[in-house]
Amino acid sequence: MSTETIFYIALVAVLAVVLAGYQYLVGSEKTRLRFILALIRAATYFLVGLLIVNPKWEQNSFLNEKPSLLVAIDNSESISTLGQTDQALEVIEALNSSEDIKERFDLSFFKFGDKLKPLDSLGFDERQSDINSVFKGLKQVYQEGVAPLVLVSDGNQTFGSDFEYGSKDFKHPIFPIILGDTISYSDLRIDQLNVNKYAFLKNRFPVEIFMSYSGKEAVSSKLQILSGSSVIYSSNLSFSEDNTSQSINLTLPANRVGVLSYSARIVPLNNEKNVVNNSKPFAVEVIDQKTNVALVSSFAHPDLGALKKAISSNEQRQVDILDPVQFLRKIEDYQLVIFYQPDSGFTRALQTLEENQSNLFIITGSKTQWRVLNGIQFRYEQEVTGQVEDYQPSLNDNYNNFIIEDLDFSSFPPLRSEFGELSVNIPYETILYKSLNGNVIEEPLMLSHEINGRREVLLVGENIWRWRAQSYLNDDSFNAFDNFIGKIVQYLASDKQRRRLTLDYESFYNGNSNITLTAQYFNKNFEFDNKANLEIVLRNKTTDQTQTIPFVIRQNNYQVDLSGLDPAEYSFTVSSTNGEASRSGSLTILDYNVEQQFLNANARKMNAIAEASGGSSFSAGQIVDLMQVLIDDSRFATIQKSVKKVVPLIDFKILLFLLALSLAAEWFTRKYNGLI
Repeated sequence: MSTETIFYIALVAVLAVVLAGYQYLVGSEKTRLRFILALIRAATYFLVGLLIVNPKWEQNSFLNEKPSLLVAIDNSESISTLGQTDQALEVIEALNSSEDIKERFDLSFFKFGDKLKPLDSLGFDERQSDINSVFKGLKQVYQEGVAPLVLVSDGNQTFGSDFEYGSKDFKHPIFPIILGDTISYSDLRIDQLNVNKYAFLKNRFPVEIFMSYSGKEAVSSKLQILSGSSVIYSSNLSFSEDNTSQSINLTLPANRVGVLSYSARIVPLNNEKNVVNNSKPFAVEVIDQKTNVALVSSFAHPDLGALKKAISSNEQRQVDILDPVQFLRKIEDYQLVIFYQPDSGFTRALQTLEENQSNLFIITGSKTQWRVLNGIQFRYEQEVTGQVEDYQPSLNDNYNNFIIEDLDFSSFPPLRSEFGELSVNIPYETILYKSLNGNVIEEPLMLSHEINGRREVLLVGENIWRWRAQSYLNDDSFNAFDNFIGKIVQYLASDKQRRRLTLDYESFYNGNSNITLTAQYFNKNFEFDNKANLEIVLRNKTTDQTQTIPFVIRQNNYQVDLSGLDPAEYSFTVSSTNGEASRSGSLTILDYNVEQQFLNANARKMNAIAEASGGSSFSAGQIVDLMQVLIDDSRFATIQKSVKKVVPLIDFKILLFLLALSLAAEWFTRKYNGLI
């Protein structure tokens, strides 16, 4: 408490006594009662004065902060494949039951497969393992303080970024517990197989295969490509201690339409322990046509590159960037046209497409000459103000021409558009609404319409390249944005009639991937019906067994998870239980489980991240040694912190109680003695 504050408190005390004495003692008989009343009044004045001065003083408290001990357990199938489930559970039990560890650390348990989650139960059944997700997730929460990590894993990663590099951003010591055999055996394996998802009829498609060998002896084997039980390609292989890897490039014929399934196989060695990783299935869908897309613009813009990459990410589509004159020369070569910010140079091209009733995707922006566009067509008209405005997107959950997933559009940067009202003179459906300063405006940012079988999509905004970049920041992948643009292109390139039941699925899936089939169901007015009951009837073409699985609703679509199906070819029928709509199709699940490809633990990487972070690695049988190291490490000492709080007097409720008590005492005394 400062000297100035003490002075004010003394001044308040003096003033309280002077005022109370003046009121009760000056000019009156000095009786015992008046002295008591003066004393009570002085106390009241003093308490009120204290509240006005409101002195403050420091209050110190101490607390002990234990370091956090993070324990992340690998919950992927490779742990059970290597026979390490019991060892993993024993590690958890040992750490959780150690009183010394609990006294020294605050324990937090996690599990991970393709993503990091809090530990509730372990099944060792996740189909992918992303060890880097451990470091990526925990570094955000435990940036400050002391938080060593015990990583219980075999070190075999099948998904995500390389965890050896990702661990460098984790600022705490790492103590891996290595599950699995670290002894090296002779082993041949297919590390990676690259093949396009689509091929075109009567063409040949490329296949690239990377193989490796671990062992000390020189060995020979053979690579075979099988279609069913028939060998359609064979090549001799030779490996040694110095020649441990090899790649082969080959082409295969696409001689019929549909999904063609193959298997690449290395003939196993006589003493090879793990032969699961010697083979890898793959498939390709053969189609008999390709969609050529013309992206027409009279100037360069980053949007053009983003759109081209998004559309051509699907091998069925090819994109050419042209100016209006070049486009008119080759107009017959394209099945779909995208006009980017039309100006007066587009007049003839626009008139030609209007006459041909061609499907069209128009993107406008700050350089669009709306007077030209307004004059050529009647469907919509933009008020020309000569000013621009930035609008953010907001997804219309009730859009029903095709299935749109929410890409977290609210996080996307705004698009620049002409300021003014957009009048649409025909029936249309909004894909994205405009949002300004967080408020959704009932005006379309992106819309679609269909008249007499002619389809058009209009996007009134430029800088869509920023959306693709934001999509990558959100998901570490361009796939979500590319799929969004791909569905627009598919809608415009298709001449199929509208259906009440639409499906979204792939023709084939790897056995270790998540398999989700998505559907939309509409009532007779083509409004999304979220009260329908949909089910899928699957038939295994090999065993002829059938099973029925219901769909569940997710936002604006229905979904069914087929991840647990056995590898095989399936035919299916999706239908509503009221029998009003149904769709049929087929899909193939390839017999490949990436988590079963490992023969032993990846001790090298586990040791590397331990050494780089200042930790140590242990085997599952050394859990006691690990706990002793953690307890003895001086870096993980409990920290005593002093917390200093400045406490104002007004925070003390007892002061208000004393003030009320003094006022009540004075009133009661005066009342009792007949002075009121």
